[in-house]
Amino acid sequence: MHRYIPNTEADKGLMLDSIGAQSIDDLFADIPKNLRLNRELDLPEPMSEMELSAHMKGLSSKNKNTEDLVCFLGAGAYDHYIPSIVKHLAMRSEFYTAYTPYQPEISQGTLQAIFEYQTMICNLTGMEVSNASMYDGATACVEAAMMAVESARRSSIIVSSTVHPEVRKVIRSYMKFRDVKVIEVDMADGATDLEKLKSLIDKDTAGVIIQSPNFFGIIEDLTEVEKITHQNKSLLINYVDPISLGILKSPSEYGVDIVVGEGQSLGNSLNFGGPYLGFMATTSKLMRKMPGRIVGQSNDVDGKRAFVLTLQAREQHIRRYKATSNICSNQGLNALMAAIYMTTLGKKGLKEVAHQSTLKAHYAFSKLTESGKFKPLFNKPFFKEFAITSSVESSKINKQLLEHNILGGYELEKDYPELKNGLLLCVTEKRTKEQIDKLAQVMEVI
Repeated sequence: MHRYIPNTEADKGLMLDSIGAQSIDDLFADIPKNLRLNRELDLPEPMSEMELSAHMKGLSSKNKNTEDLVCFLGAGAYDHYIPSIVKHLAMRSEFYTAYTPYQPEISQGTLQAIFEYQTMICNLTGMEVSNASMYDGATACVEAAMMAVESARRSSIIVSSTVHPEVRKVIRSYMKFRDVKVIEVDMADGATDLEKLKSLIDKDTAGVIIQSPNFFGIIEDLTEVEKITHQNKSLLINYVDPISLGILKSPSEYGVDIVVGEGQSLGNSLNFGGPYLGFMATTSKLMRKMPGRIVGQSNDVDGKRAFVLTLQAREQHIRRYKATSNICSNQGLNALMAAIYMTTLGKKGLKEVAHQSTLKAHYAFSKLTESGKFKPLFNKPFFKEFAITSSVESSKINKQLLEHNILGGYELEKDYPELKNGLLLCVTEKRTKEQIDKLAQVMEVI
């Protein structure tokens, strides 16, 4: 396959003649002139392949990554260790080049990979059924909200302000065009204000969305939220960090109806922001409301184990108005990497990752707050992220940490103006005692 196919003037003329156009500009006649660039692209002179490779490497070297920096940044994307086998297997051509199975029954390998992924997501969450994955955690959460609206036949969704700010933005964008009212519940000491939730939930509430561990790393009181939600006959949607399920109760044990989350931490690199994958799991009762596709297991004519697309309720397979959603593809390669990661670690391994992350996060918290210069922002149990505050601007702290090759925390006032100088730090199993001690030492001086 050619990376670039040059077109001569003769080629262009031939193509224009075949469609009855006089010039390239005619192809853009429907775009108003004031919206067009109306100049040449600002590009350097042509380069040879060798020159271009060197130029692109020079540009890419301006980025700093987790190979160069010690990472204490989380806020939805996490620097967990990825066993080498994950990329080694995922980069095999039969996986790496596979696309969505339009003729599913002859794509047995692809279907089995998805089936195994679904099975492990169900084991992890305790739910009865999982789909083949979604674009990312935010769109998975939106689809769950739409499932709740469709199932409950109600017109509003309640979401906690402790849910990831970007997820809440995506929810508001989608719901605006579906005439669904989005109501946000305030927080109290970094967790969902349960009294406010009781006062806001009503007969129009289709579902309640709670993140636990939430954006601040705090473990929410899902037991009480479940009572409030189900007494109102609304659906409970839990946005969750899958790594936390190695040591915390599964969502199904709390009576959650739909579980969603970002699956990046399951064997997927940070990738400068993507691609990631969203996971979704629910009860058998809600199975037919799920978007995307579900792979099932069966037997072929010879009685051997075989895989089929059990449900494919999307517009490419059925009439558009009957589709549960217009989401078109699952993140097949990312889900495969998640499946390899979960298989490699197993139950004990995942528990160890979660356990180490928790212990190290609490050690870092103690080291940073012992002098009193940095104070806890909240007084709640947390998993692997915690928020602290001080008299120094968080942006200044991060700038100085960077000078010591440390990628600092998330500046909370970007999304929560009331949390001025708040810094959200994350500690995964990759961080060593020496790295945490250095973080505390540098911050102490700041």
